[in-house]
Amino acid sequence: MYLHAGCQIAVSPDTKCFAVDWLGVEVTGATLGIIGMGSIGYKVAQRARAFNMRILYHNRNRRRKEEEEAVDAHYCAKMEDLLQQSDFVMLVVNLTAETHKLIGKKELGLMKPTATLINISRGAVIDQDALVEALQNKVIRAAALDVTYPEPLPRDHPLLNLNNVIITPHIGTATVQAMRMMAEEAIANMLAVLNSQPIPSEVFPK
Repeated sequence: MYLHAGCQIAVSPDTKCFAVDWLGVEVTGATLGIIGMGSIGYKVAQRARAFNMRILYHNRNRRRKEEEEAVDAHYCAKMEDLLQQSDFVMLVVNLTAETHKLIGKKELGLMKPTATLINISRGAVIDQDALVEALQNKVIRAAALDVTYPEPLPRDHPLLNLNNVIITPHIGTATVQAMRMMAEEAIANMLAVLNSQPIPSEVFPK
C-alpha cells in the first residue's frame, strides 16, 4: 500500500529525504490464496510460482493432480481454511448469485490481520461496507481493488479516503495487446456463427 503514497512523496516539492524505516511486505515466500481457479486464476498461480509463493486455492471443482503439481498449488475444500492461512487473498471468480458478497464481515474476520485482499473479479463479490469497516479497524492490513460497485465509486465513498487501499479503474486487461486479442476473438466467434461453425469461445449457461 506504499506504492501510491511513495509516488506522492517522490514527486512532492516538500520532500527533503526518504524515510529509512518505511517497510513493505515481502511477496517471495508468502502464501497466496486464490479463490476461483479457472483459466485466469491458474495463470495467476503460474506467475506467483515464479516468486516462490505458497499457493492455496478454492474452487467449485478441484484441478487435476498434474495441474496442481505444475504450479505446486494446494486445494482447500473449505474457503475458510484458505482465508485463515493466506497472506494475500485474490478473488478471481465470476459474479453470480452464489458469489455475490462472497467476502463479508465473517470472511474478513477469518483473514490474518497482516493479510491483503485483492479483487480482480467484480466489485459485488465483496461486501464493500464490511470491507471499509475491516480496513478502518485493521481487521486486515490492506486491499487492492481493480473493481468496485459502482464504477466509479461516488466521490464521497469512504474507500477513497483510506490509506490502506489501492483502487484502479478496472484496467486489469487494459493493454494494447490484450484489447487486440479480445477483438480478434470476438470477430472469430461472429464469423463462426455466420458460417454455421463451432463457436471457439462459446459460453454455456449454467
